[in-house]
Amino acid sequence: MDTRSTTEEKAVQRSKSFSFKTQKEVCASCEKTVYPMERLVANNLVFHSTCFCCKHCNAKLSLGTYAALQGEFYCKPHFQQLFKNKGNYDEGFGRKQHKELWASKETNNITKTA
Repeated sequence: MDTRSTTEEKAVQRSKSFSFKTQKEVCASCEKTVYPMERLVANNLVFHSTCFCCKHCNAKLSLGTYAALQGEFYCKPHFQQLFKNKGNYDEGFGRKQHKELWASKETNNITKTA
């Protein structure tokens, strides 16, 4: 009887059934496979380290040098330039807006010169 060959076949079958298949991750920018050595995760999105760039200037970003807004990534200087709050900080503190002060000065100057 050849019991030896049947046990060897079972061992071989077990080793074939076991695999290192992992779920392939895809770059959010280029949509190609991302391998572990080039993997970068920002805002729960996976990127190649070379694909993680500023939307405005295309500069390469790192985890410490980016800012995100609505799923778009920017370098910090361009983020501040593009999305900096603009306005009158006196408004809401019980003070008059600067625009109103300027408007009243303009009307006074017009009446004085006329």
